[in-house]
Amino acid sequence: MNVFSNKSKETSPYSLSRDFPGLASIVQQALREDIGTGDITTQLVIPSTARAKANITTRVAGVIAGLPVVQEVYRQLDPSVQVELIVQDGDSVEANTPLATLFGSAQSLLTGERVALNFLQRLSGIATLTARFVAAARREGLRIVDTRKTTPGLRLLEKYAVRVGGGHNHRFGLYDAVLIKDNHIAACGSITEAVRAALAGAPHVMSVTVECDTLDQVQEALNAGADVILLDNMSPEQLRAAVALVNGQAMIEASGGITLETIAEVAATGVDIISIGALTHSAPALDIGMDFVMTSR
Repeated sequence: MNVFSNKSKETSPYSLSRDFPGLASIVQQALREDIGTGDITTQLVIPSTARAKANITTRVAGVIAGLPVVQEVYRQLDPSVQVELIVQDGDSVEANTPLATLFGSAQSLLTGERVALNFLQRLSGIATLTARFVAAARREGLRIVDTRKTTPGLRLLEKYAVRVGGGHNHRFGLYDAVLIKDNHIAACGSITEAVRAALAGAPHVMSVTVECDTLDQVQEALNAGADVILLDNMSPEQLRAAVALVNGQAMIEASGGITLETIAEVAATGVDIISIGALTHSAPALDIGMDFVMTSR
């Protein structure tokens, strides 16, 4: 039974390189969107011969993710720009920590600045929030996972940032796991019928998850042979009752409205997985800036 779409920590979650799926095209699109026909301000104000050194520094504490994306931005924009990393993705840093130093054309450094920082701030924000949820859960063996509530076009990068923060990935899309939700059940007629159809047609290595709102639905999903029971917006008391009812016959996932203040109580109910859409849809960007420290004409 393949419950998760990846092996998370077991497969080096920090491996973000030029071979990362879609990275080059994601960066290319971001540069095209920002630059358009050219960086008119920089072209008019900065001599083409000017050289510069700039530091990328975090203004606040957090977990860093996305430095290889910064490297890819400047590789595409101007391969002569040198990007020297001072820390690595996955490092927890204090406020005012230098993250990287850049050397090269002043025009290139300025033109790529916003795109590079947008990626770095966004991904570091996700990694930082994920790390906070993992720490707040305070239970070994519990998996904190993301959802499909990601920025369109950035899912692979945002899910990478969740792994950097110590979390795990749920399914990557509609294609790699069966998740039967309330509208599937309504359209199909019952949990039993939906699970029967899924088990009959899905590959044997693919898990079948059923979203349940009540204990009666939990029992029906269990009887139907679901691999994972997703408990949606249940109270801690309901979660404990569901854990007792399932009694190890399936994995149990809790989801819905879980916050940093409530996650420890949810974790204590004994569920196996907690999925949190806020990891990606509501993570605040980490405050990171780029400052020129030297220029020459």
